Amino acid sequence: MTPFHLAFPVSDLAATERFYVDVLGCRVGRRAERWIDFDLRGHQISAHLIDGDVAGPDANEVDGDSVPVRHFGLVLEWDEWVRTCERLESLGVRPFIGPRVRFEGEPGEQGTLFVRDPSGNAIELKSFKDMGKLFAR
Repeated sequence: MTPFHLAFPVSDLAATERFYVDVLGCRVGRRAERWIDFDLRGHQISAHLIDGDVAGPDANEVDGDSVPVRHFGLVLEWDEWVRTCERLESLGVRPFIGPRVRFEGEPGEQGTLFVRDPSGNAIELKSFKDMGKLFAR
């Protein structure tokens, strides 16, 4: 799989760096005065400092949760997802959705957890007990 690139807005670069390094385990790549690149499991994500509103209010109903339309995240192996949920709890990181299993008994059954970074960006950590079901319909 080739890496993807995602740029996203933030309101505080120092707090963003602490969160992505200390909580999500990213490495820091290149940086400038108003942006930082992070290595998120081999994918390049770029936090760009903005002077306005970061998080949009739009959300959609998904299996009983109000899921932010704008979000990104990782698909983890099931055991790693469980360990990550436990680690986030031990760090005092409070999810705003989950952890929970969504679409139970359906082809898209998955574990999901949503957290926000210090700028309010929504990050989803999800997993499938059967990774072959990632795109199941």
